[in-house]
Amino acid sequence: MKRSAASTAAEQLAALIRGSASTVALTGAGISVPSGIPDFRTPGEGIWSDVDPFEVASIDAFRRDPKRFWEFYRPRFSMLGDKRPNAAHEALATLETEGMLEAVITQNIDRLHRAAGTRDLIEVHGSIATSSCVACGRSYGLEEVDELFDARGIAVCDVCPGGLVKPDVVLFGEMLPVEAIERARSLATSADLMICVGSSLEVFPAAGLPELTLAHGGDIALITIGPTPYDRDAAVKLGGDVAAELPAVLAALADLD
Repeated sequence: MKRSAASTAAEQLAALIRGSASTVALTGAGISVPSGIPDFRTPGEGIWSDVDPFEVASIDAFRRDPKRFWEFYRPRFSMLGDKRPNAAHEALATLETEGMLEAVITQNIDRLHRAAGTRDLIEVHGSIATSSCVACGRSYGLEEVDELFDARGIAVCDVCPGGLVKPDVVLFGEMLPVEAIERARSLATSADLMICVGSSLEVFPAAGLPELTLAHGGDIALITIGPTPYDRDAAVKLGGDVAAELPAVLAALADLD
């Protein structure tokens, strides 16, 4: 029986993983779509499809009009809070557990990698797991934030008079956390293989990480729907649903044993 192109690609990626001494994953919004979280710009569905993020979700917007900022962010916190990892998150956690994946670098803020069991996780855009007072630095867990809203609909610190509470995510106009992006660059530079999952690879600086792997002699593999700037450079590309493609790679790895 003739093997399908999808199964062949999964087998190719499995062979690359087996032959790699250092494999890292880079994930974007697409890995969480099967968990019910919209991506960013799909018309009519994406988080930014009908709103200007600089007007409602930038650091300037937070400072200028925290009420409007939270009117946008608060329902999204509620929406993300009950989401669960899907088979793609779980497959990456399994690869790490079995010693075939060094770390996961993610652009996502949704906590799903950690919920799936990933231990070495670099969240270059921060996480909704906590929010902090911008005045005193007190940290609040996601489940605590809803109790901080005053009559205006603004989250305020409960020990610091007038202190505004901000999600510990990188807003538009903010710098990425230095420690996280430097660790990500170090991993990308030393990787024999970078697996890019659910990312269009268009948002910098994370989109530049595959180039570091290529420049230092490593391979990149793509698991994502739609084109990326790295399609011609990839050793293999799987273009189906990430929640089906990554388990298929695990199955192909098992066949190699």
